[in-house]
Amino acid sequence: MSDARPAAAAATRPVVLLVDDTPENLSVLGELLQPLYRVRVANSGARALSVVASEPRPDLILLDVMMQDMDGYEVIQRLRADAATRDIPVIFVTALDATEDERKGLELGAADYITKPVRPAIMHARVRAQLELKQARDRMRDENVWLEAQVTLRRDENQRLQDVSLRALASLASTRDNETGNHILRTQGYVKILCEHLAARGRHPGTLTPDGIRFITMAAPLHDIGKVGIPDNILLKPGPLDDAEWVIMRTHAEMGAQAIERAMAEDGGDTKPFGFLLAAIEIAHFHHEKWDGSGYPRGLIGEAIPLPARLMALADVFDALISRRVYKPPFPLEKAVELILEGRGRHFDPELVDAFVERQDEFFTVARQYVDHDD
Repeated sequence: MSDARPAAAAATRPVVLLVDDTPENLSVLGELLQPLYRVRVANSGARALSVVASEPRPDLILLDVMMQDMDGYEVIQRLRADAATRDIPVIFVTALDATEDERKGLELGAADYITKPVRPAIMHARVRAQLELKQARDRMRDENVWLEAQVTLRRDENQRLQDVSLRALASLASTRDNETGNHILRTQGYVKILCEHLAARGRHPGTLTPDGIRFITMAAPLHDIGKVGIPDNILLKPGPLDDAEWVIMRTHAEMGAQAIERAMAEDGGDTKPFGFLLAAIEIAHFHHEKWDGSGYPRGLIGEAIPLPARLMALADVFDALISRRVYKPPFPLEKAVELILEGRGRHFDPELVDAFVERQDEFFTVARQYVDHDD
């Protein structure tokens, strides 16, 4: 046990690399430093670079300037060019005492400069100072890495909580008209596929940024939130709605948008922390608009319909086609594709239908992944 303690203590001491092509200088410096530090030596610049790349890596390098083949200036330039070694502090130890030589060394990244013949007290003080600075930088770096990891963890947790809360809220509307939570997951998946397809082709760069895609995808579950305000006798009616009932049913789009707008207003109206709410308002309000202007509630035409709502329109209709409703059985996937194609340029944005055709296999994958087991 008594032999293990000194060995363990030695292993925790800082590592100092001495680089000099004169054996006598290495011997003198080594004798001065070994009582306090783990000392490694290199008798050339090339050997120093090799030693630095091996374990244990040095915490500090004392580097001679005037060496054969590769001088200290070239060594430090190579150290600074490598991400693995650029942060190791270097003290030049040299017989040169001209101001110009010192300036050059410091400009290349040397932490300090000691002239020969070395005065032990000064050398120890400067070595200790540089090692303490390095330890402080290392602690700060480790703390920053830890803090960044904690911030990422908290952000991810908040994102998951937000997503679950949104889906729970959206489910209140979905369950009222016998839709399932899987409808929310499917339509969210379809919207994301379309967004990523368009973004990959450079379409709508102002809207389909990484944040924009995330906001639109997050907002998708709220498309029918306004249905909580529709009476059951209309929402759950198994047959066709009459004209008066349709008037009431169509109000769910504006009711949904207004509910989100009121929530924002009560929070002060600041949308910066909740950018997805703007997309949610557009989706809830306008996802029943049609490309040819025959939709509701405003009868908007073409690109006057906000892009998030156009994306949601196709996703919502496709999912309605393949799902069981109180008024119809589910259509086969192939029939649903055929009906989407028929709506190109009438119900749907032609660009989105083309994207749907290219990515329909992914739509089918999402549909199967979140299938309603009672279909």
